[in-house]
Amino acid sequence: MKVLVTGFDPFGGEKVNPAYEAVKLLPDTIAGAEIIKIEIPTVFTRSAEVLEEAIQKYRPDVVLDVGQAGGRSCMTVEKVAINLKEARIPDNDGEQPFDEPIREDGETAYFSTLPVKAMVENMRAHGIPAHISYTAGTYVCNCIMYNALYLAAKKYLGVRAGFIHVPFENGQVVDKANGTPFMSLEMIAKGLEYGIEAAVTTTDDVQKAMGETH
Repeated sequence: MKVLVTGFDPFGGEKVNPAYEAVKLLPDTIAGAEIIKIEIPTVFTRSAEVLEEAIQKYRPDVVLDVGQAGGRSCMTVEKVAINLKEARIPDNDGEQPFDEPIREDGETAYFSTLPVKAMVENMRAHGIPAHISYTAGTYVCNCIMYNALYLAAKKYLGVRAGFIHVPFENGQVVDKANGTPFMSLEMIAKGLEYGIEAAVTTTDDVQKAMGETH
């Protein structure tokens, strides 16, 4: 089994992106699966192109995209991606779409095809704070998750795909407001490892309610 794990480059004025920095720390094999690690640009258009090129090259069984969600306090495994691009700030190529679909011929939304609950539970079982998230936003993170699921549904049948958001790493919050949440890169990487472990070993997701109450 092959797992393609992607992480974004820095954006929004940050010097690092904990997504790719943590991805780089992953072992080359997890639960018997080969782990392929690549960096992708924080850009609406080019990120999808780079992702598809990697899928064509490596032919993975699983695609897991990873991105930064500054302000979140734990690992958040995304449940759904929506067919919408709307950017509060420009991406790294200066693109700033407003109220645009990601794919004209795509579904309104795609649900992750990874066992998101099992992934959260495995992280928690190993002491990593984790939750399911029901919104990946409308920036490049949502866009790449949507594109991965779109490609899996339309062109690369049998590929399972999903997304994990990670918090700031500690070095990023030195000059930020008191109380800004963060995790160490090592903990983020371990969380990803346990999430991947569950993704490659779980056929049927955990049958347990984890919904939000608001």
